[in-house]
Amino acid sequence: MKKLFTSESVTEGHPDKIADQVSDAILDEAIAQDPESRVAIETFVVRGEVMVGGQMTTKAYIDIPSVVRKTVLDIGYTRAKYGFDGETCAVVTAIDEQSPDIALGVDEAFEVKEGEKVSDPLEKLGAGDQGIMFGYASDETSEYMPLSISLAHKLARRLSEVRKTKTLDFLRPDGKTQVTVEFDDDGKPIAVDAVIISAQHDPNVSRIDLENGIHEEVINKIIPHEYFTKETKIYINPTGRFVIGGPMGDTGLTGRKIIVDTYGGVAPHGGGAFSGKDPTKVDRSASYMARYVAKNIVAAKLAHKCLIQVAYAIGVARPVSIFVDTYETGVIPDMELTKIVNQIFDFRPGAIIKNLNLRKPIYKQLAAYGHLGRTDLDLSWEKTDKIQNLKAAVRV
Repeated sequence: MKKLFTSESVTEGHPDKIADQVSDAILDEAIAQDPESRVAIETFVVRGEVMVGGQMTTKAYIDIPSVVRKTVLDIGYTRAKYGFDGETCAVVTAIDEQSPDIALGVDEAFEVKEGEKVSDPLEKLGAGDQGIMFGYASDETSEYMPLSISLAHKLARRLSEVRKTKTLDFLRPDGKTQVTVEFDDDGKPIAVDAVIISAQHDPNVSRIDLENGIHEEVINKIIPHEYFTKETKIYINPTGRFVIGGPMGDTGLTGRKIIVDTYGGVAPHGGGAFSGKDPTKVDRSASYMARYVAKNIVAAKLAHKCLIQVAYAIGVARPVSIFVDTYETGVIPDMELTKIVNQIFDFRPGAIIKNLNLRKPIYKQLAAYGHLGRTDLDLSWEKTDKIQNLKAAVRV
């Protein structure tokens, strides 16, 4: 019996990803004008319409319809025949200020109210909500991500690339990918067992041209040759037709692809989505921080894979718990490694924002193809600059 694991990704033209990108584009515009903006925006897309709602407290002026339209057009929905058009879609907004009850806890953490002195105004911040967040890293790939989600993302990005360059001019923006990886008894990836690609297309393209084009220009360009076997199964548009796509084919909603955003199901995901949330929301910032810690641990060769869980109480700066699990691959016991993590890394929301430099308009670019393991972007939580600190602490 084979040991298999599967992950999926979607293209930037998938309805849920349109919603994520719109939410993060609005967040970026707010942060660009006012870095201290408090934003919690969600987007709903349906045939011919984009609805934006949520809470936002900011000094910025944002022309939301213009941001929405530009985002939709940049994705590639530029003609009504594609089922959605950024020029003509309706844009509806329903946005209020952030709840003052939430602001009470974010503006001044419980510890500060209790008399704790802080040297940096950012250190006053409390967590914007309670919740649990996870970070993960594995030495399966050079980017320290699980192979299945890494390949799924690369296939999805390649679908969009060949569409935009017109290498495959019959493709349209919506699409999904899925990769099944086979592992040996030691948990090492040895083969790709199955590849599934569903790509929206022009109604006039022949099935053979569609299959051959995607096989040659997408699959063969992304999946390493050594992972193919005689038993590898490839499915391209297995229903036989995918002309109606995007918001015409299905609704889209911010935060509905959270497993795509993180580790493809290999590691847990906490209670919240990322997109549309400013970095005072620990759903987002603490997840990035946990990834940063896990990646540095694996990059330091202290474990082959590592999971970090961090939990918060609303309005409290310090986590209520930090959990480290190296799946019995660590060079020291997990309890000892947890002590070292607590010594080296500061998980207070203000410290995360400062150390990872999160008050910048960097979020729209993350809203498709994953927030983690992105070698195409210079992301602070993907740096491995704590390797020597971790090694020194282990030696001590």
